[in-house]
Amino acid sequence: MFEFQQVTFTREEKQIIRNINWAVQTGERWAMLGLNGAGKTTLLKLLNGYIWPSSGRLQVLGQWFGQTSLPELRKSIGWVSSALQYQLKEYETAEQIVLSGKYASIGLYQPFTEADIHQAKELLLSAHGGSLIGKVYATLSQGERQLVLIARALMADPKLLILDEPCSGLDLFAREKLLYQVEQIAASDKTILFVTHHTEEILPQFTKTVLLKDGEIFAKGATREMLSVKNMESFYEHPIEIFQVANNRIAIYPRESYNG
Repeated sequence: MFEFQQVTFTREEKQIIRNINWAVQTGERWAMLGLNGAGKTTLLKLLNGYIWPSSGRLQVLGQWFGQTSLPELRKSIGWVSSALQYQLKEYETAEQIVLSGKYASIGLYQPFTEADIHQAKELLLSAHGGSLIGKVYATLSQGERQLVLIARALMADPKLLILDEPCSGLDLFAREKLLYQVEQIAASDKTILFVTHHTEEILPQFTKTVLLKDGEIFAKGATREMLSVKNMESFYEHPIEIFQVANNRIAIYPRESYNG
């Protein structure tokens, strides 16, 4: 699906990510875990072709950067990010937002058919978002907007689906509802990358995890190994406790009060 070969990205003489070597195969489901400032957003922008490596090579969906049309490539990548919420047209209906995913565009500018609108509505229905059909995007809650974004990402039947902190800003119940939808998608054969700050959001279907720290890959491999006490204490540089939570997920908390 994609491969980073010694990829480094530098901005204003500062290395944001360094020497990234990482390959994801078709059908794999990965989680990415990292604290603020780890370089997650930069790595995702590279994957989507919005920025280019300062050095190294990057291949996405069999295409090497520098040898392909990036706008066309993006049509095969579904990217769900809260950053998109502030770019979308608030006066469009939920199904119009979903339909725009077919063209990887912000807004609808290309001609579309009744069949396209029907498909967008069906995607909302399959995400248990049927009640959102006909509603203007500006009136939707944060959780409803995330459901619309996921349906939008699926509109073009992407080969690679990237879920960038999809639970950000959601309350407990909205988060569980959204994770249920992610679980349904993960049951398919799609290649998925799920990015989060919180281990308890990593579903069992995400069998591999990459840990990003200070712009570098700290470790990568089987999720259970990555989320072990020993590995996590080394990653966070702080004593932690691990708890088993719903659906065989793992929650991690500091072992004692953190005083900075």
